Amino acid sequence: MTCDISKFAESSHVAPTERSIGDITNEILRLKQDAGNAILGIGQRLIEAKAILPHGEWLPWLTEQVEFSERTAQSFMRLAREWSNPQALADLGATKALALLALPPEERERFLTENHVVDGEEKSVIDMTSRELEKAVKERDEALHAAEAARAAAETADQSRAKMEADMTALKKLHQATQAAEAQAREALAEAQAELKALRERPVEVAVEVDQKALEEARREAETQMQAKVDKAAEAQKKAEEQRKKAEEELAAVRQQLEATRQTERQAVISGDKDLALFELLFSQGNEAVNKLHGLLLKVRGRGDTELAGKLQKALLALADVTRRCAEE
Repeated sequence: MTCDISKFAESSHVAPTERSIGDITNEILRLKQDAGNAILGIGQRLIEAKAILPHGEWLPWLTEQVEFSERTAQSFMRLAREWSNPQALADLGATKALALLALPPEERERFLTENHVVDGEEKSVIDMTSRELEKAVKERDEALHAAEAARAAAETADQSRAKMEADMTALKKLHQATQAAEAQAREALAEAQAELKALRERPVEVAVEVDQKALEEARREAETQMQAKVDKAAEAQKKAEEQRKKAEEELAAVRQQLEATRQTERQAVISGDKDLALFELLFSQGNEAVNKLHGLLLKVRGRGDTELAGKLQKALLALADVTRRCAEE
């Protein structure tokens, strides 16, 4: 009787136990959770150790016993104090989680769930590099500060505008009054000048019994009085003209200030919108970058490198074309 060895080998082979994808998924998620908890746990224990170590023994203990630099230890300790989501910490890593600590706690979770534009590309926080995340947080802060400044400026501008509108109403009335006063002064001057002229041109009727010297003296005195009246009217007219000009200058100044205030309010409306404020910030940065690129192009042209200058020109034109297409989408 012959034995079928192949059948014996086949029957003696024990197949490995196959694990389901669910088992693998659960293990990965558990390990991720453990990673976040490990960072927080290390931070908590570092805080505990620092509290009980005698003065001067903290740094030697760090470097010799647990092989941490002081900077790394401070990062772990800060995360332990301020971070509460182990899963998110595991997803992000310690470096990016530290960058997010710059945000207020109530905004951190929302910032994590939103996409953000960095260097012209929209990304989630998970997909960003640490540098990109730091830049996104910084730009968010700049946009918020700009919006807060704009809201404060709008409030101040609103108060200033109300005061200036009241001042303008008063100045308009004053201007009208100075115009009327100037017209009256001008009429009074013209009337006084006409009276003086008529007095000088009036013929003198001389009687035999009249003292000629006394008559001439009386005439001179009358002319002197009339000239004083003319001078007074001229001075009044000059003063009225100066007041009218001053009122016009003040009115023009208030109009200019009011227009500037309205412009500030319009700007505040733009800056008060987070998206518009961020657009304005990025546009300003992009414009500055384009100016620098143009300067480099001119520099290369100036040194006579026509081949490189041509490449730089094509790159700038390509950038302009991309910008145009983005605007048209």
